[in-house]
Amino acid sequence: MYYIYIIYSEKSDKYYIGHSDDPERRLVEHNTDPRPTYTSKHRPWILKASIPLSESKDYTVRVERYLKRLKSRRIIEEIIENKHDSEKVAQLVRVPTCRD
Repeated sequence: MYYIYIIYSEKSDKYYIGHSDDPERRLVEHNTDPRPTYTSKHRPWILKASIPLSESKDYTVRVERYLKRLKSRRIIEEIIENKHDSEKVAQLVRVPTCRD
């Protein structure tokens, strides 16, 4: 199962969206990876939401990219509030399955 996860940096007041098959492991990696990355500059991170999405990595990556393109703090915070209501999250994230 692949998840969309949302982590938050209180220090920088920033959210970060990612995908993983193990969000807890990814949180540890974001907080400890020695390489200079976007997330390394804003440590420490707190896991705000971990939403099981699909067995398909491709679909999960599409949802992640869609959310990142929105750049909407309001939608990210709504997802965090409704993380246990998968129908509501699905309404917030209407990812097109094909392009027109």
